[in-house]
Amino acid sequence: MDRFRPKYVTFDCHGTLINFQMAGAARDLFGHLLDGPRMDEFIRNFQAYRLDEVLQDWKPYADVVHNALERTCRRNNVAFRAEDAETIYNRIPTWGPHQDVPEGLAKLAKEIPLVILSNSMMAQIPSNVAKLGAPFHAVYTAEQAGAYKPHFKAFEYMFDILGCGPEDITHVSSSFRHDLMSAYDLGIMSKVWVNRGHEPANPYYEYTEIRDVTELPGVFGI
Repeated sequence: MDRFRPKYVTFDCHGTLINFQMAGAARDLFGHLLDGPRMDEFIRNFQAYRLDEVLQDWKPYADVVHNALERTCRRNNVAFRAEDAETIYNRIPTWGPHQDVPEGLAKLAKEIPLVILSNSMMAQIPSNVAKLGAPFHAVYTAEQAGAYKPHFKAFEYMFDILGCGPEDITHVSSSFRHDLMSAYDLGIMSKVWVNRGHEPANPYYEYTEIRDVTELPGVFGI
């Protein structure tokens, strides 16, 4: 059977490629205040509020983190300090890839151009991308698009700049809520879910599941 060979393989970055350590950062700052179950709830709330913030009109990601953390602290009866939000935000460029990422990307990049579409800022993303160990054809951010995923506008910005359509790409992500649900609705037929344990499987969205990025070249017969 012929395998689909896209013009580009497009990626979510933070969480899918970069080990996005928001939970660890929250534990470092608030773990001494909250016991295990309450800390777990704090982390779930922080994740949910970040999603809610990016669903609104675009704002700098520092504001997303600030607002989400402030709302989380209020919900969990913990004192909010703006410097804690700044500390978390400033850690993001220091985070590197999941262990499986460099090998898989390097192999794939020899055959198909790679593109990142990230809910990130232009000043932060270069440091993360430099740690991935593979060349990228293009890196696009929410700041450039004026919208965060899961907004369609972010994907449409990428299509416009690349000069392609949903039928031309394979989109790879570990998140349904940020990426794969929108990709499905936009008509991206070729989708890959990297099962990092962030979210449960949802076969309705018609994807190929892989355990890690070392398996990704095999999706294309590479």
